[in-house]
Amino acid sequence: MRYVRFRYGWTAALVACLAAAPAGLAAQEEGTRNGEWPSYGGDLAHTRYSPLDEIDGDNFNDLEVAWTLNTDNFGPNPEFRLQSTPLMVDGILYTTAGSRRAAVALDAATGEIVWFHRYDEGERGAAAPRRLSGRGLTWLDDGGDGKIFYVTPGYHLIGLNARTGERLADFGNDGIVDLKQNLDQDIDLVTGEIGLHSAPVAVNGTIVIGAAHLPGGAPRSMNNVKGFIRGYDVDTGDRKWIFHTIPLGDEFGNDTWEGDSWRYTGNAGVWGQMTIDPELNMVYLPVEMPTNDYYGGHRLGDNLFSDSLVALDLETGERRWHFQITHHDVWDWDLPAGPVLADITVDGRDIKAVALPTKQSWIFVFDRETGEPVWPIVEQPVAASDIPGEILAPTQPHPTKPPAFDQQGIGPDDLIDFTPEIKARALEVLGRFRYGRSIYTPPSVGTADGTYGTLQVPASTGGVNWPGGSFDPETGIFYQYSKTEVTNLGLVNDPERSDMNFIRGRPEGVTARQDALNVEGIPIIRPPWGRITAIDLNRGEILWQVAHGETADNIRNHRLLQGVEVPRTGRPGRVGTLVTKTLVIAGDGGNFTNEDGLTGAMLRAYDKMTGEELGAVQMPTQQTGSPMTYSIDGKQYIVVATSGGGYGGLLVAYRLP
Repeated sequence: MRYVRFRYGWTAALVACLAAAPAGLAAQEEGTRNGEWPSYGGDLAHTRYSPLDEIDGDNFNDLEVAWTLNTDNFGPNPEFRLQSTPLMVDGILYTTAGSRRAAVALDAATGEIVWFHRYDEGERGAAAPRRLSGRGLTWLDDGGDGKIFYVTPGYHLIGLNARTGERLADFGNDGIVDLKQNLDQDIDLVTGEIGLHSAPVAVNGTIVIGAAHLPGGAPRSMNNVKGFIRGYDVDTGDRKWIFHTIPLGDEFGNDTWEGDSWRYTGNAGVWGQMTIDPELNMVYLPVEMPTNDYYGGHRLGDNLFSDSLVALDLETGERRWHFQITHHDVWDWDLPAGPVLADITVDGRDIKAVALPTKQSWIFVFDRETGEPVWPIVEQPVAASDIPGEILAPTQPHPTKPPAFDQQGIGPDDLIDFTPEIKARALEVLGRFRYGRSIYTPPSVGTADGTYGTLQVPASTGGVNWPGGSFDPETGIFYQYSKTEVTNLGLVNDPERSDMNFIRGRPEGVTARQDALNVEGIPIIRPPWGRITAIDLNRGEILWQVAHGETADNIRNHRLLQGVEVPRTGRPGRVGTLVTKTLVIAGDGGNFTNEDGLTGAMLRAYDKMTGEELGAVQMPTQQTGSPMTYSIDGKQYIVVATSGGGYGGLLVAYRLP
């Protein structure tokens, strides 16, 4: 094992804490029992946990490729960002694939195609804000063949027979529901900016549909489509309810939108995964931010229900409780990851909790029935903005437990320091920007005071992003990948690009080289740039932390680092974890060249109690979808989506010889 020192101390020194950690509630059951993986997150609790144990630390290095699925031909062009996590039920593996987003069923033992379904949406698909294969689909047990539901790039909900792949004749219009209809707002059916990358969620007769938009750093207008959330009947496709994430004039929360901003402001959808508690009959929505990621002068107020975890009654869509993670967000701190249902024991008290990992590198933990924080969440004062027209919230919520698991904020002591020359040059870069230790340091107008904007750590993509985390219900330990990157939140006024007063951009006359946040390609912030952290949710404490991902070739071979011993730096990426009986499993978020001259990435296995790396097997290229596992005829398989680095989307299935 390569030990990396963090502010929490050496990882090995924390192992002794585990012996005294109380176990999680034994009552929490895993949806992955019987060797299946029936939901995007493994189970409806989104734990990404399986009790399978044939593959362990002693034999992980012996894994071989059982089969692969090349997704290039499931669309007019190859896809280089395959993000799917497949499902496996009754020996059939289900996934979305290809640049046209086909639904595909495979023999889970051999990888042979059983059926596939595609829907050519023509101009509507080409205009979609969320294209390509998406992140997955939903299987529903109907007591018969089962049902498959997925959302197309053009925002159609399609229902299929899970055994045959045929459209469900009684669902919607011949198996199709147009999600741009019945949205409680006027929207162009072809060009209206709304879609979905994530998988829908369904149970107890209701399927819940999220909403996503284009990236919002430089929107064309302050007017946009609103990302309202809806529940549909799984048998008929009829809309059962709609939840207005931007409250209408007479609804609770409307007073948090000053003036008429609620009328024209859009976004505030749920582009990440939602989670359902079937016993409480509640669905948990991680809501994104409103229109314009970095300037809120056209939408003053706290802006409910943006940046909020919202719990709804699954049958009626009525709000049970909510908690706003960020008030009046101008940092792109929207909630990207699926909430995880975690039965834990805190100070001798059994709690049915919901744990929400965030871009800020925090986990917010609540009683999932009442919304009460498990540990205090304190409103702390934050800095005001000096951008004309902007009024920020005077305080922001700060959880007291668990502690942040990745870097927050940036200053001179956080810069790369492998050599004095590199540190000096990193300080020069830092001096071109505003910066601070708070993650709520306000964005700034580029060149307003001679600087090019405000530096933000974590970056606008996290910290944590859509893969989220994993939870072991047997131990109460949460596992989270995070990345350490720097973003420049520099704003400009550009009427040719937007009708908003300010959008993200580079000041006139400033070159890309001048505002680059690196020293000849070496990031200015100290590594690790990718890490996995184990967090005991029974105690709210970090147990161990390791750098995840091998050092990139351009860093290992850099001319400024010749003769310098560079530790494993970890790699930034979109990396999801899988937890089994004994292992935490995750693939590298980037490629490197090994000692044999082979370029690719590794699928790695860590001891889930200590963080020691126990094995690694070669992948053709980096992991871009979260791994899952299942068992057929006593054989355990691990499947992971890979793509990029010149490789089109490829599902790779591993098993022991």
